[in-house]
Amino acid sequence: MLKLLSAIGQYFLLLGKVIQKPQKRQVFFKLLMREINDLGVNSFGLTLFTSIFVGAVIAIQMYNNFRNSSIPIPAPFIGYATKVVLILEFAPTIISVILAGKVGSYITSSIGTMRVTEQIDALDIMGVNSANFLILPKILASVIFNPLLIAISMVFGIWGGHLAGIATGNWSRADYISGIQMYMPPFYIWYAFLKTAVFAFLIATIPAFFGYKVSGGSLEVGRASTQAVVWTIVAIIIANLILTQMFLS
Repeated sequence: MLKLLSAIGQYFLLLGKVIQKPQKRQVFFKLLMREINDLGVNSFGLTLFTSIFVGAVIAIQMYNNFRNSSIPIPAPFIGYATKVVLILEFAPTIISVILAGKVGSYITSSIGTMRVTEQIDALDIMGVNSANFLILPKILASVIFNPLLIAISMVFGIWGGHLAGIATGNWSRADYISGIQMYMPPFYIWYAFLKTAVFAFLIATIPAFFGYKVSGGSLEVGRASTQAVVWTIVAIIIANLILTQMFLS
């Protein structure tokens, strides 16, 4: 328990070093563009593939649940239920968990390798704020680009449900589109993007912390990557519960 509290304290102390004004704006902007490409653009394919198939699965499950219900439920509610599930939970939370594995391991391994090869020590000797230089661009890239990935996930997930209807013939295109057009509180969308921003911050900072604090050799970098992914997923789940209780209860 004391070890956990010590790690949490070190995490917030590191954030204090990270969240400062960059020393050189031009260099920072170049790093930011690189991180947007590495952390965001390279995750497009995984996000699209996962969203389409999971959207199809959700729509099929909704159809089976409604069909077996003792109370007749109109077919358009398949589209509506699929939309709500994707926007409220799947797109912001499940995609963030997947990104925690892909992006988190990359962040930890890249920073950890710089630590064990003493590149970070060299930056500190030159008077560069290494935490700010290495981690802040990753935080901003995630917070800026992840909402775009989640928005794309919502759209393609709903489209995946539509494709499932065409493939199975269990519901018509008109019914599905009618369900999508049903009223949903706009706050649900704002809530989804709020969650996404919080999760993006966790995805960038927790793996960066494990990579920055790693010591030893390449074997320790691999262990740190595993720990970073696990603790990032745990943090996302806990944050999801807290945010849901705060805004939807």
